[in-house]
Amino acid sequence: MVALASKGSAVVTLPSDTQILITRDFAAPKHLIYAAWTTPELIRRWWSARRGAVTVADVDLRVGGSWRWVMVTDEGFEVAFHGEYRELIPGERIVCTEVYEGFPEPDAAALNTLTLAEQNGHTRLSILVQHQSQEHRDAHINSGMEAGMQDALDLLEQAVLEPEQ
Repeated sequence: MVALASKGSAVVTLPSDTQILITRDFAAPKHLIYAAWTTPELIRRWWSARRGAVTVADVDLRVGGSWRWVMVTDEGFEVAFHGEYRELIPGERIVCTEVYEGFPEPDAAALNTLTLAEQNGHTRLSILVQHQSQEHRDAHINSGMEAGMQDALDLLEQAVLEPEQ
């Protein structure tokens, strides 16, 4: 497993040639982290990572349902992702596909497995991103995703711990 240099509170590792593993601990119970990942109003508060504004946070939270999140960056560039829910265990696990709409090739979809484990009111979030090729995994890593992800996860924690600002 290869660990990447990380400046934020999440740890990013590369368990295989086609995988990215993101882990982060939160000072919040897992049901709140799950809600932040599945509730449009909360997604709007954290997903932009202070790089713009979330314009779409559609969530059809059921197996076979779809999701689509869109933001417009401060520079006016639209960033959009969508996918389909494959497995949902409320408060514990989300398995879904993820497609970056700027690179919508059918074989470029990743399969994300988000798991939440709670101990003493703190939650460990783990996201295993399974790409279909090393090329796609490397493109994901080299996209600059880590800096935005770090900021987004910090905002996610803030969203669940503080009343709406």
